[in-house]
Amino acid sequence: MPGSSPHFSTNAFRVATYNIHKGVQGLGPARRLEIHNIGHAVEQLDADVVCLQEVRKVHRTEEKYFKNWPALAQADFLAPEGYEAIYETNAITKHGEHGNALLSRWPVVTHQHEDMSEHRLEQRGLLHVELQVQERLVHVIVVHLGLIPASRVRQVLQLLTFIEREIPKQDALLVAGDFNDWGTRVGRMLHKANLKEWMQGRSLTYPSRLPLVQLDHVYARGLRPVGLMVPRGRIWRQMSDHLPLLAEFHFD
Repeated sequence: MPGSSPHFSTNAFRVATYNIHKGVQGLGPARRLEIHNIGHAVEQLDADVVCLQEVRKVHRTEEKYFKNWPALAQADFLAPEGYEAIYETNAITKHGEHGNALLSRWPVVTHQHEDMSEHRLEQRGLLHVELQVQERLVHVIVVHLGLIPASRVRQVLQLLTFIEREIPKQDALLVAGDFNDWGTRVGRMLHKANLKEWMQGRSLTYPSRLPLVQLDHVYARGLRPVGLMVPRGRIWRQMSDHLPLLAEFHFD
């Protein structure tokens, strides 16, 4: 039932972040639909919260090309039984739209979206969802930052302003997503703002076939990082250009 986590104590909270590449891999005639496999993968992760980027709401061309394109929007299609799906559009294109999504086994209290676009070539946004986790409120922000370093810095500053404005300091907070940062600048900015992540060992997530860098992160305030895991293997490599990241936290 929603609100129960059978494999962890009541003090544990498990969060996954995954850039699903719109559920399609490959180019041209060789492209293949992976959204069904991703659905099985999300269920296997058994996370309390799943933060997704590059999620299709609709794409009229792909719907015609793939005979088994899901009838539901991807966020709803990927939600395991008992989970609530929240989606917000970041980018509107000629044939459809895509954005960030959050899947939660805990009840959703409120949610909102804020545009973070720096220019018309990169439409970006943040998704903020407030969850009721037993007697606690937990805020989760899903982000997908830009490709240009200067844009990412400004987007992080916007993110921190949003947190200061919208999220009470006493409430637990998670910030998860694809940060697109091949260096350490974004991480340093977030750590300075008291957002922490699991730092023991390397957790490479991109590119999925031969991971070289960790672009995907889960940062927390008011929750203690206790572990991090990246699933590996042929099946995981073929579903997206990113690997999912699975982080575990304990409540302070």
